[in-house]
Amino acid sequence: MTESRRRKSTLVADKRYPSKRRKPTATKRAAKPAGKKATARKATTRKTARKKTRRMSGGNGGGIFRRLFRWIWRLIWGLTWRVGAIVGMLVALAVGIVYTTLPDVDALLDGRARGSVTLLDRDGKVFAWRGDQFGGVITADTVSPHLKNAVVATEDKRFYRHFGISPRGVASAVRINLSEGRGPLSGHGGSTITQQTAKLLCLGVPYEPDQWESEAAYESDCRQGSLWRKGKEAIYAMAMEVKYSKDEILTIYLNRAFLGAGARGFEAASQRYFGKSAAEVSPAEASMLAGLLVAPTRYAPTNDLQRSQDRARLVVGLMETQGYLSGAQASEARSRPAQLSEAAAARAGGYFADWVMASGPEFFTRNTTEDVVIRTTLDQRIQKSAEEALKYIFQEKVREGSKAQAAIVVMSADGAVRGMVGGRKTRVSGAFNRATQALRQTGSSFKPFVYATALELGYSPLDTVMDEPTCWNIAGSGQWCPENYTKKYYGRVSLADALKNSLNIPAVKVAEISGLENVRTVASQFGITSDLAQGLALALGASESTLIEMTGAYAGILNGGSAVEPYGLTELKLLGDDKPVMVTTTGIGERVIRDEAAKQLTWMMERVVSQGTGGRAKLPGWQVAGKTGTTQAARDAWFIGFTADYVTGVWMGYDDNTPLSGVTGGGLPAEIWRETMLRVTEGMTPTPLPMLAPAPPVQVQQPSQPRRKQGGGFAKAVDNLLKDIFGGN
Repeated sequence: MTESRRRKSTLVADKRYPSKRRKPTATKRAAKPAGKKATARKATTRKTARKKTRRMSGGNGGGIFRRLFRWIWRLIWGLTWRVGAIVGMLVALAVGIVYTTLPDVDALLDGRARGSVTLLDRDGKVFAWRGDQFGGVITADTVSPHLKNAVVATEDKRFYRHFGISPRGVASAVRINLSEGRGPLSGHGGSTITQQTAKLLCLGVPYEPDQWESEAAYESDCRQGSLWRKGKEAIYAMAMEVKYSKDEILTIYLNRAFLGAGARGFEAASQRYFGKSAAEVSPAEASMLAGLLVAPTRYAPTNDLQRSQDRARLVVGLMETQGYLSGAQASEARSRPAQLSEAAAARAGGYFADWVMASGPEFFTRNTTEDVVIRTTLDQRIQKSAEEALKYIFQEKVREGSKAQAAIVVMSADGAVRGMVGGRKTRVSGAFNRATQALRQTGSSFKPFVYATALELGYSPLDTVMDEPTCWNIAGSGQWCPENYTKKYYGRVSLADALKNSLNIPAVKVAEISGLENVRTVASQFGITSDLAQGLALALGASESTLIEMTGAYAGILNGGSAVEPYGLTELKLLGDDKPVMVTTTGIGERVIRDEAAKQLTWMMERVVSQGTGGRAKLPGWQVAGKTGTTQAARDAWFIGFTADYVTGVWMGYDDNTPLSGVTGGGLPAEIWRETMLRVTEGMTPTPLPMLAPAPPVQVQQPSQPRRKQGGGFAKAVDNLLKDIFGGN
């Protein structure tokens, strides 16, 4: 009680500061219910706040805009999800329709419209490929894991996570294209592996030859990048995702991708570039193969190995970044990049392979729909010898920057072509082949066929003819007065000496006596099938021919006088078959001149090399027969010669017929021939030529009254002809 009263008593401080004691009391009173008046005050306060809010938002108009915005948003959203649903149903319907048209995986693995041709040399080793090569079916399970990972890392790192198309990939591609100044769909496409596979399948449209101008036009249409085409591609890709597993899609891709040099699929590419299966490739080889996908022709290692290796290093980096290769494996792949196989690196016989493909049956070569294996006559050692010889002469004997060209053909006496170089660039494919396609004037290299005709008619190499200034009246052209290359004349000379020194006047006289028609017949039967000149200029090589024709004609002299058809194909069979479709064993045809005449001509031609204009073609320890040839104004220079084993022809000139400077057939062509044959005959035992020296004239006792020998002889025939032309007794 006493404490209570003490608390309630007024303190002195309270009296001193009355306001501080009243405020709490007033607050307590305000907290008590105040009835209707308090409620009215609260309502007034809320109205005031709403008015203030309206003033801040601009009045009643703000609410209208807000409601309009909500209505537009609801309208857009409603339309969007409805349109989206409709589009989704249409896409699903389209995917379903495409799904029903997709065949089994096995039917899609080899989609080539053309077959392949594998070319083997005489020893059965692969040296070239043509057509679309398909090495056999591989799957995502049987292929090297390194190759599988390289393809995924390079082409589509989200391959196993998307549904056929990758919106993120497309957005990224559009961003890159725009940043590089291209259109959104130009350049990078952001295509997944599934979309690329759909494109390889041409969205299920097969190639029909009668509906397309060419296979190239068909493939161009398949690669269209229009927006409509992209949409169809996406539908097809999603249908594939529904129909096939991821590994089945990857299997189709691995088998159908084009990888340069005619290789379709990674198995063919691996065999072509590395000589091994795609199941065996290393990380370095796998990265090189995967790197080809972006631009197969540009990055093909057979075109530019260094560029292909540089591209492979980028792929190795992607594989390392994505965890497919450890740091040690990546370092190994970079330090030891992939190298081409021996056959791919050499690419021996590019001109030869083109010639075989052009000369073989079209339905088994250029337009084959089957996989064909062709065994050929090519000797890679001889091919390499010819290539090295040509390179050596142009490096050592020809001025730098010269655009002069040359060609070489090496063949056996039966016409089997062992080596062929069609130009200074030896490792080519599809290039102009000067050995088989260039028609050039033959010059004095044609003269052996003039003398072959005379020998066949019974004349002897020791018969004589006058070498003196002589003119002929040519109908429609006036007088024709040929000269010797030396501008000198040598009087009465034997046929053998006339050929040895390549004299022009005697050659024309021999052709005239033997009969121009007979000369044309002998030359054409020996295989010179090009148009032969009609006038006396025929004897001096005014006609045009190819190097392979001329070399084949000389092979006919070596083999004893029988015609030769140059050939390169010995056996053709379909891949997997044991029985060949066709076989060629020889190119020798019908006899043209007697064996004796051929051997005497060989004796005459041996003297051309050992004593005459072909001296630069001499081979130590070997007998060589041949003939030089230089055309008017030195536009063409030839040397064609043979040992007992091989006939080799060399041509040199300019593609535009520019005259050669200081070059004759006995010069650089003879040196190219010698360098080639030095390499070809290395390690071989010299064999004598099949030649026959003529018997010397028989000395008979003359009667007291000298008279001409009856029965003629070549000199008598020439003298009688000249008397008929110029008169006299």
